[in-house]
Amino acid sequence: MIIVTTDYVPGKEVKELKGFVRGSTIHSKHIGKDILAGLKTIVGGEIKEYTEMMEEARKQAIARMVEDAESKGANAIIAMRLASSAVMQGASEIIAYGTAVYVD
Repeated sequence: MIIVTTDYVPGKEVKELKGFVRGSTIHSKHIGKDILAGLKTIVGGEIKEYTEMMEEARKQAIARMVEDAESKGANAIIAMRLASSAVMQGASEIIAYGTAVYVD
């Protein structure tokens, strides 16, 4: 699956528009990791536990978006975007979305 953030795939021609596709996941903080993150805020620096959690959430959301595109017969996704939002205290949603197309 070709995934781009642009409105076209360089060197390819869009033959068919398949429509909007998306994938999402909601991840919550792990209490043990939350304690480590709290300690990290005292001394500063990257909170690797959260970085890893968000990376996994992005991968999962993108994989679900690809499944949606494949089910529509697409071989590419253009104008792909990622967004996140807090759905409750300690839990965040990651959504990947774009336009599924068939390119040649």
